[in-house]
Amino acid sequence: MKTKLTSLLAVAGLLYLGSCTNLNEQILDESSVSGLSDKQAADGILAPVYARLPDLYTHTIYFALQEISTDEAILPYRGGTDWGDNGIYLSLHQHTTTSTDPNVRNAWLLALQGISRSITALNTLPSLNDPSAKTYIAEARGMRAFYNMMLLDMFGLVFVKEDVNATSSILRGTDAIEYVKKEFLAVEPDLTNVNNPGRLSKNAIYGLLARLHLNSAVYRDRYATSFTFQPADMDKVVEYTDKIINSGQHALAPEYFSLFDSDNHTNKELVFAIDQRAELNGHNRLAYFSLSGDQFPLPAFPAANGTDGPAITSDFYRSWVAANGTKDPATDPRFYKQNLSIYSNPGDSCVAAGDFNINRGILRGQQYGLLRVNGAFVKCPDGKFKVGKLFNVTRNRPTLAVNFTEQIDFTVPGSDYNTGYRVEKYEFSKKSTSGRNLGDADIVIFRLADAYLMRAEAKLRKSNDAAAALADVNTVRASRTARQPAPIALTTMNLDLLLRERGFEFYWESQRRTDLIRFGKYESTWTEKTNSDPKKRLFPIPQTAIDGASNLPGYLKQNDGY
Repeated sequence: MKTKLTSLLAVAGLLYLGSCTNLNEQILDESSVSGLSDKQAADGILAPVYARLPDLYTHTIYFALQEISTDEAILPYRGGTDWGDNGIYLSLHQHTTTSTDPNVRNAWLLALQGISRSITALNTLPSLNDPSAKTYIAEARGMRAFYNMMLLDMFGLVFVKEDVNATSSILRGTDAIEYVKKEFLAVEPDLTNVNNPGRLSKNAIYGLLARLHLNSAVYRDRYATSFTFQPADMDKVVEYTDKIINSGQHALAPEYFSLFDSDNHTNKELVFAIDQRAELNGHNRLAYFSLSGDQFPLPAFPAANGTDGPAITSDFYRSWVAANGTKDPATDPRFYKQNLSIYSNPGDSCVAAGDFNINRGILRGQQYGLLRVNGAFVKCPDGKFKVGKLFNVTRNRPTLAVNFTEQIDFTVPGSDYNTGYRVEKYEFSKKSTSGRNLGDADIVIFRLADAYLMRAEAKLRKSNDAAAALADVNTVRASRTARQPAPIALTTMNLDLLLRERGFEFYWESQRRTDLIRFGKYESTWTEKTNSDPKKRLFPIPQTAIDGASNLPGYLKQNDGY
């Protein structure tokens, strides 16, 4: 068995999808597998299929492509010194990204590597004599389809390949949709429905199938003036979301921000997520990306701070204001959660390390937090941590308060360190050894609320069933009861209101670009963005990939408009 297993695992050496992409993996030699049971070997073969998901879903890769390209996030050249990066974040927001953008290239390569690792697993697992192998094969095949669906959404194509030594076939449009659909349907019978969001399950496949059918009108005719949502697709969205909702496996979370807490792995609303429990060496990037450089979330780590990254646009903020009328948007428990109270009595601004938690959601105005002097946090006489008004000391701007303003743009004043309302959705991991690493919060890919809102959308698009759509939307709104008041019930529903509701529910969850395209809003104008070219609905295929495939004429064609 050892010799056979060694030869099979050696295919994890040099992987490629075709002549255009070489992906190097560690070769597992005989010494690394000797003594393993078939179950242990199966675990080791499947693990790499999921392992690069945290890297793909980092702040500057998939998140950036899906959010900074929209009205939900904007990343200016902070203070003229930070986040310049040769203008790639300005271009991403303004829809002028080019084929040499490094984040586009990384998204492409990581998705291809996921496919490649899946193929390796599919070619290796069948040789193992363990009951888990059948389920693992289904997971690997399903993940290959998932990575391909990401490529379809971002770049308009999928790669079809079974043999690690073969050159992939490339499909686009309807052929690509049918391939991904066929793969998902093929694996569903062999998957479990154990509630473990870090692994593909039946409900995860139903969610991905619903998402595929909902976006099929876009994928079939990418540059259409208006999309044709076929009734059969909308029926499938309802069918698959019904399966999830009626399964009894999942429940909407009363506390909205618990969905993004460090211990969210057991949150029953999560259907499919990236497992980031501390022992799996995840990251905190989605937690610290937007925070000020003078916000320090963890008393144990005086070097762990924010990066003064992106903020929400005033356009997106104003959608919250318009929806809430005379009430402050913070009355919606999805907008903001206050964890840190500041009092007029200085003695009340002393906080024990175990009680210190920064506020969550959309952060506005003057910020308060741990005060750092000469690399250490200031403490009160009783040994607790001093909490006070923050200034941009780390940016050598000690007189500029960390006072987040609504207005943010690419002008010099609009790009300063205090501009833009920030977002703190995911919780910092207190198990981190540096404040940066070992992120504990699973990164959400699909959750139960999306099943309700996709079902609502499908019913609106097929038959304009506003009553049924309204009921689904209000079910989600009414569920957030941990802090009062819960969002008030809406009284009417249409597609514009549903898009707005998706923004409120899923902001900064890497869905906005796909949503805006589907709703016909991606060519709209918002802060610092006026480009209305529909060709920008797809990202450019990286130039390195085009060049690498140049020895295969016609194999890899650049997307229109690039």
